[in-house]
Amino acid sequence: MKESKLTGQTFWEDYWEGKPGNGSRKKTTLLIREILKTFDRYLPESKGLTILEVGGAYGEYLLYLTRRFDYNAFSLDYSRVGNEQTLETFSKAGIPVEVFERDLFSDNSDLPKFDIVYSLGFIEHFDDPGMVVAKHLDLLKPGGILLLGVPNYAGIYQPVLKRLAPSIAETHNMQIMNLDNWKGFEQKLSLQPIFTGYVGGFEPLNMKKMEVRTIANRIIYFFTRVLMVLFSFRMQFLRKFNSKYWSGYLMGIYRKSAQ
Repeated sequence: MKESKLTGQTFWEDYWEGKPGNGSRKKTTLLIREILKTFDRYLPESKGLTILEVGGAYGEYLLYLTRRFDYNAFSLDYSRVGNEQTLETFSKAGIPVEVFERDLFSDNSDLPKFDIVYSLGFIEHFDDPGMVVAKHLDLLKPGGILLLGVPNYAGIYQPVLKRLAPSIAETHNMQIMNLDNWKGFEQKLSLQPIFTGYVGGFEPLNMKKMEVRTIANRIIYFFTRVLMVLFSFRMQFLRKFNSKYWSGYLMGIYRKSAQ
């Protein structure tokens, strides 16, 4: 089984090289808060469960889950730079983590099975996300919890990003940003849904990208920043309304078949 990636290892090494290795976000956005609320509501409150993040570089979500639920933390990523930042994140927090520096599609038969396996912003970088989800399940215990999260660059964001940042469409599978398109792999892999839905409401940050710096694009970008201010302060109440057309994120939480 050969994976078809929309990004490669060089892409991610360059990406993490450009991120500050300070081990912590300076700001928790409203969208991140909604993602964390979903964790809090649907993940098991069982101390000592093992949790693996696939594509776990930086490690901030994994650190949150480890602290919040008292899980045992593991991370899998093939980016050396990203893994170093994960180790720094946990070192500063004084919490242990085991990092596997390897590709999800390599032979991982020597790894243990985990109680919870998750990825955030990962499966949309592949032409066949269902095949990627199946590789997640290979690392999950029977009856374990699978969590998937994907940013939504489709809907009303797509025409803006097509103009401001055309590379988004080249490195992201836009079809997987519609939950209706998850049903195929849900059924094929016998996943038992615990929660599937859109979270975060309208998220202007999804459009805060500009690669093509024309005058028209600068004007559009300026208005996205105005929207960021409005939806971060005066119009926060609108974030409770979710739809595939405008919500900033989509998530699925499942139980793996016990068979």
